[in-house]
Amino acid sequence: MNSELPEHYRQILLGLGEDPEREGLLDTPKRAAKAMQYLCHGYAQSVDEIVNGALFASDNDEMVIVKNIELYSLCEHHLLPFIGKAHVAYIPTGKVLGLSKIARIVDMFARRLQIQENLTRQIAEAIQQVTNAAGVAVVIEAQHMCMMMRGVEKQNSVMNTSVMLGAFRESANTRQEFLQLIGRSH
Repeated sequence: MNSELPEHYRQILLGLGEDPEREGLLDTPKRAAKAMQYLCHGYAQSVDEIVNGALFASDNDEMVIVKNIELYSLCEHHLLPFIGKAHVAYIPTGKVLGLSKIARIVDMFARRLQIQENLTRQIAEAIQQVTNAAGVAVVIEAQHMCMMMRGVEKQNSVMNTSVMLGAFRESANTRQEFLQLIGRSH
């Protein structure tokens, strides 16, 4: 663990008017630093390490979809969580990616300080780069604590973002099929 982080958390507690020496807060700086490092462990990962050769030859050229991938991230503006799910699809061109790797790619980018729009694009571009797919689609639906707990305090707001690459961008039918399969079309 970065040895300076606990002291920074101690200073935050002091800045809030708390007493870091009181019983309930004695270990809080250390615990908070450890938690923050876990929540941001995506910085220590790379797409190549995650994929680790789990690309398999396949003559499948039909859409591959992984729905409802849970994601937990921190907004880079307030360091507050946003929580939701990602739906990822791609159209293979000779290679398919091991199923768990898609979820791991989502997690790697989510475990960095983020804004949802960039997170959506980073996932799509990484899947495209790894698979050389004919198209990639990513939709993320998330609730942002920075909006729910502070500011406008809107408890039921959900932010939706999407990135469509290749065939998903070029073909309305392909895009519509994906949106129907994830339950997002009208």
